Amino acid sequence: MNKKFFSGFSFVLFVFISTAQQRPLPVIDMHLHCLHADEQGPPPLKIGVPFRDFGVHDPANDYRKAFTNALKTSAWADKFIISPTTDDSLRELTLAQLRKYNVYGVTSGDPELLRVWKKQEPKRIINSLDWNFGLAKKYGLTVDTLEKLFSSGEFKVFGEVTIQYEGFAPSDTAFEPYLALAEKLDIPVGIHVGCGPPGAPYIGAVNYRARLHSPFGLEEALLKHPRLRVYAMHAGWPMIDDMIATMYTHPQLHVDLGVICYMLPKKEFYFYLERLVNAGFGKRIMFGSDNMVWPQSIGEGIETINKATFLTAEQKRDILFNNAARFLRLTEKEIKDMF
Repeated sequence: MNKKFFSGFSFVLFVFISTAQQRPLPVIDMHLHCLHADEQGPPPLKIGVPFRDFGVHDPANDYRKAFTNALKTSAWADKFIISPTTDDSLRELTLAQLRKYNVYGVTSGDPELLRVWKKQEPKRIINSLDWNFGLAKKYGLTVDTLEKLFSSGEFKVFGEVTIQYEGFAPSDTAFEPYLALAEKLDIPVGIHVGCGPPGAPYIGAVNYRARLHSPFGLEEALLKHPRLRVYAMHAGWPMIDDMIATMYTHPQLHVDLGVICYMLPKKEFYFYLERLVNAGFGKRIMFGSDNMVWPQSIGEGIETINKATFLTAEQKRDILFNNAARFLRLTEKEIKDMF
């Protein structure tokens, strides 16, 4: 072997090792959205990271206008991120965040748009089926249709299930056939339990109710389908006592952190997360960014977990990766390929 070749080989090896060392440990985002840039309103919109407060509203005024103004001007936040203005930029910036932080995202949204994202990043996008009764009616997403979709292998997760916005609890009999299907096919289900936008009933979700934040609404469904893999999105915030009681009673139940990991005032989020960990549920908490149209929220959420001084290094890795890998039943090879 000549010296020139050896020198070149050594340089390539050095670059490879350096790159491998610089690559972050993998993260599984259990709550990622694939949306159009205008799905949260006309862009650009500013979301607090976190919000300083959620404003004061005079009912003499139109709350929808007040909320839209808060997102346009960042009136409720000292620090914020701005949404991209086009579908292409939203996609590219989101995928860039996945690469930067080595994230693999359980991603839901318009199936056709999702296929575009998946084609561009086939390894990092894990297809999940967005569902509620309205979408079922619009796209014909019946039990039979879903069985074909899930059996095809294209969709790995059922969620985000957003029937809370329609006024339904997860244990409602109308939702029962879909849970039975998910249990039968062993498809994980992610259900919106917890916070929507502040003032949700006044900005379009007329059937949204605060009482449906409680994870107690999951109980009958969990009992009827004990083999079902379910995770409560947003960890049921702000119903911490209800969440702890439900997780204690139903040991199969997991949670993701969703939007609360970057949107809530830090003191409140850390209080909520620490309560869950202190109660003994650190092995059942999974990271979720709930990124909608603000790609930087992915990194913000990850950094919020990494900066939590009350978490050990092991607990951080559990939340960011290990718990989700186990919940999704990833194989050793699938896990190895993520590093």
